[in-house]
Amino acid sequence: MADIIRRFGWRHLRSAPTAHVRHHRRGKLVHDGPGLSFWYRALTAALCEIPVDDREESMAFHARTADFQDVTVQATVTYRIGEPSTAATRLDFSVDPDTGVWRGAPLEQISTLLTETAQQHALDVLARTPLAAALTDGVAAVRERVSDGLAGEPRLAATGIAVVAVRVVALRPEPEVERALRTPAREQIQQEADRATYERRAVAVERERAIAENELASKIELARREEHLVEQRGTNARREAEEKAAADGVRAAAEAARTVRLAKAEAEAAREVGDARAHAQAAWLRVHAEVDAATLHALTGSRLAENLPRIDSLTVSPDVLTGLLAKLGRPQGEQE
Repeated sequence: MADIIRRFGWRHLRSAPTAHVRHHRRGKLVHDGPGLSFWYRALTAALCEIPVDDREESMAFHARTADFQDVTVQATVTYRIGEPSTAATRLDFSVDPDTGVWRGAPLEQISTLLTETAQQHALDVLARTPLAAALTDGVAAVRERVSDGLAGEPRLAATGIAVVAVRVVALRPEPEVERALRTPAREQIQQEADRATYERRAVAVERERAIAENELASKIELARREEHLVEQRGTNARREAEEKAAADGVRAAAEAARTVRLAKAEAEAAREVGDARAHAQAAWLRVHAEVDAATLHALTGSRLAENLPRIDSLTVSPDVLTGLLAKLGRPQGEQE
């Protein structure tokens, strides 16, 4: 909306750069263009303000598919008034000279025109499309059809309106139908999840079985090696016993041979010792046989003295001494 200022019966209008203003005075076009600023008299001025910026029109309408299912189409149309002079002659864009407010509702008329035209083309497409196909590829088909339809609409061109872009935001069925359509997909997703769970469990069971088989194989191999070890230990023990028995036999034979040799040596030594003693005794006897009796008595006394125990002190009474001296003083013949 343009800014209008009152000064001494005059009015000053200042429009935005995105607004095209047409000023007629006494039926003649005085000012025509966007972003104008000028003075005018309210009683003789006829003003029109046409927006030339891009505007978006959101729309939502119901349609029915080929299988008689209701769907809701949400779309947005971007348009602009490309020919303001033409639009001003077809629609009421006049503004109040005192307030600058539109006398009519031109944008609402454009909105109704765009919505009905777009709805007509969308219904034409969806009426020949089943619900499943409409939900799958309907958005692109509706957007293309609505865009082509609006571009070829003669009334829009005659009004000076240019369609910039068309966007179909959503195409949704009724809530009950949408839930029914979601059910198979949810069931399939649940089945896939269950299948994945079962496969994961099967893989886990298979891995556990493989682990158990590996453990069993390890135990069997360990038992086999232990059996082999026991056998080897028995063989080693038997071989060790045999070697020990053989060594003991050799040791016993050597000990017996040594004992025999020792016995023989001892016997030979004893015999030689006996012979030597016999020879010595015989020689001793021969020597003693050739010695006189007095010498033998003296040797006997000396030997006896050698074998007597040690006498620390000896007390000889006069009687014993007298007797011994008397015996010693006798001649040899009398003593015998």
